[in-house]
Amino acid sequence: MTGYPPPEPRPTVTYADCTVAVVPGFRPLHLDLHLPPGDGPFPVLLWVHGGGWLEGSRVGLPPPVAPHRFHQRFLDRGWAVADVDYRLVLEAQYPAQLLDVQAAVRWLRLWAERLRLDPARFAALGESAGGHLAAMAGLTGSGDTAIQAVINWYGAVDLLAFDDLDDPASPPAMLFGGPPSGRREFVAFGDPLHRVHPGAPPFLTVHGTADLIVPVGQGEAFTQALRAAGVRADLLLVPGADHCFEGYDDIGGLIERGIDFLDDVLPGK
Repeated sequence: MTGYPPPEPRPTVTYADCTVAVVPGFRPLHLDLHLPPGDGPFPVLLWVHGGGWLEGSRVGLPPPVAPHRFHQRFLDRGWAVADVDYRLVLEAQYPAQLLDVQAAVRWLRLWAERLRLDPARFAALGESAGGHLAAMAGLTGSGDTAIQAVINWYGAVDLLAFDDLDDPASPPAMLFGGPPSGRREFVAFGDPLHRVHPGAPPFLTVHGTADLIVPVGQGEAFTQALRAAGVRADLLLVPGADHCFEGYDDIGGLIERGIDFLDDVLPGK
């Protein structure tokens, strides 16, 4: 369900708490939009938070990333950033989370002219569980929900590759309403690796080689599948980094590499 229209442009460059969807029986879904200076139209990056689909919100960054001027780096290079919320698994099971991200995409595209956004240059960057949702948004979006490029930070992109497929308390089990071992077809429906197709947008996967939560092999297998389908798929392995890039110092450099990728695949006019 479409939410309320954004306010008329004001001197500030941030639109906070914009309601993008109202789902009966649930809290309204919001986003915060940060705009760079200028007249636009600006390309826009949707930031999709992680947290195992169980926790987190649009206002949070992973602790190792937070000190590295994530938003400001994008703004300095002419990108708008939209921080989006989605329902967590104790509120609703999949595909509610993907539908919520798509509601944000649809809302931004609907009001693109008023917000000075370029509707042809929408990208998504998600981390961990948010990487899963950003990837699914890129692979399944079309028309007003289309995403033209995706950055996947250590996302769960092969949900049938985890060791705890029989555990009813695992995050994927809570996401899909039961242990993945007993509902493989449904899990594959919501799994980026199994939804790869030749028309997918360009992807950049950034994954730590020492990730103990989402093994680096998931990012590697996903990249290989995209390339096999003829899709541009870049892979940046971060040496010695654990989940959330713990143990790696130059996170600012990783953010800049992501912006370089987006500027390359979504150049301005």
